[in-house]
Amino acid sequence: MIVPDALAPLHTFFMVVSFVLGCLVGSFCNVCASRWPAGESVVKPRSRCPRCKNPIAWYDNIPLVSWLVLGAKCRHCSLPISWQYPLVEALTGVLFLCVYLRFGISLAMPVYMVFCAALVIVTFQDLADWTIPNEITLPGIPISLGISLVGMIYPEGLLRVTDPFNALTGILLGGGIIYAMDRITVLLLKKPGMGMGDVKLLAMLGGFLGWIGVIGILFISSIVGSIIGVALIMIQKKSAAGTEDEQSDNSNRTSKKAIDSDEEMLLEGHYIPFGPYLALGALIFLFFGPEIIEAYFMVPGIASHTPILLP
Repeated sequence: MIVPDALAPLHTFFMVVSFVLGCLVGSFCNVCASRWPAGESVVKPRSRCPRCKNPIAWYDNIPLVSWLVLGAKCRHCSLPISWQYPLVEALTGVLFLCVYLRFGISLAMPVYMVFCAALVIVTFQDLADWTIPNEITLPGIPISLGISLVGMIYPEGLLRVTDPFNALTGILLGGGIIYAMDRITVLLLKKPGMGMGDVKLLAMLGGFLGWIGVIGILFISSIVGSIIGVALIMIQKKSAAGTEDEQSDNSNRTSKKAIDSDEEMLLEGHYIPFGPYLALGALIFLFFGPEIIEAYFMVPGIASHTPILLP
């Protein structure tokens, strides 16, 4: 963590401010993730209950606190308030705190706080709607190029990418890899591939973290995605087996249902959103990228056989 000596006594204060600011931004992330898929404005109307349509007063819209005070229910109609709201707020708060602890008071701090908030929106919108917002990725790609240019001019800012060529290479490699995977899947398996949302997302991530970041993100996200995917398939198979046992008296009908269940399971498994895994890989690489690369080159025999130039 880099904190100027004059600000060191305020370290705890900045930690609290970072977390609180993150929770406030997380409240806005909830708005974006819920309204963008429906094509609604994130500015108007003001926050309101989805069932009774009553506007939410400011004192009922305090991140984390209001959800606890209200007992996770709307004050007017007692409709349960989804756990997603406090989760997103707390998660964004923790990420903002981690950015401060990792980068300190530097140019990188506000840049990567916004970056983390964007990935929170991407994650929860993709999980809920299976879409990745263009409102994040399309402006994010040129912004990442601009930030790399700032990093080149001001290398003391602790930005991960300080070379526009590295950012451009990351954009092209990130978007190109996912696009190629999508085309190969369509041609060989005759099934939908990754989707253009993932193409634009990894292109944006490549702009912020460089071409080595793209490789790291794909490696991390593939491992995590494989583990979770296998776990979900096993859970679904166990559930299908339980259903088959309960209906053993109607064997023909049960067999047909089991086949349908297996087909549905494979279809659901195929459409598991990949955006959250890419976002997780990007966050891990953002905070631990240098350490991951250093550990990689410390493996015996790799350093002398791997033609990689670190950014």
